[in-house]
Amino acid sequence: MTRPRVLLADDHRIVAAGLQALLSADYELVGHAQDGRSLLELARQQRADFIVADISMPGLNGIDALRAMRREGLDVPVIFLTMHTEPAYARRALEAGAAGYVLKHAAPQELLHALHVAAQGGVYISREIAAEVLAAPGQRPERDPASGLTPRQREIIALLVEGRSAKEIARLLDISHRTVEYHKYQAMEALGVASNAELIQLAIRLRIAGP
Repeated sequence: MTRPRVLLADDHRIVAAGLQALLSADYELVGHAQDGRSLLELARQQRADFIVADISMPGLNGIDALRAMRREGLDVPVIFLTMHTEPAYARRALEAGAAGYVLKHAAPQELLHALHVAAQGGVYISREIAAEVLAAPGQRPERDPASGLTPRQREIIALLVEGRSAKEIARLLDISHRTVEYHKYQAMEALGVASNAELIQLAIRLRIAGP
């Protein structure tokens, strides 16, 4: 059975070596970039199934490299493995289209789980910062749970109510389907629901969107 192909990007060789040891049993390593521009070049050359990358790298940071990939139509899932715990970094990464955001001091199994989630088309955020990342900026409203939704979240919810899939929404809005999943995930967290069905039912009830 063919193993999924993984491209690594980290300017610390000892980290890359540790990642290779962790992933080698289930994944095939197809390259190692030590800066953002090399990552972009290797992403063009290699048909990787996943990319595991740092954010802080010489030349071009990981988030900007991801943006460049998306502009070129490279839709490979990118998992960021980083020391940055600030929610702002995670939001920037996920809005750029990342499939995951894992902290470097997390347990190794968390990265493996993030890869599994990405393989299913989902988005993973390290448990330690997930609540902060998904929280709407500023104060949360106490009475109206929908008032904290962004225009983009409302737009995506309206299309979900119409019966559109994440991939259809991505095509209509000209964004990646992982970015759609990220905004949907934020909306679900803000509204306190756990499934698409609950999100749609609540959206209609609160008049966020309707048929």
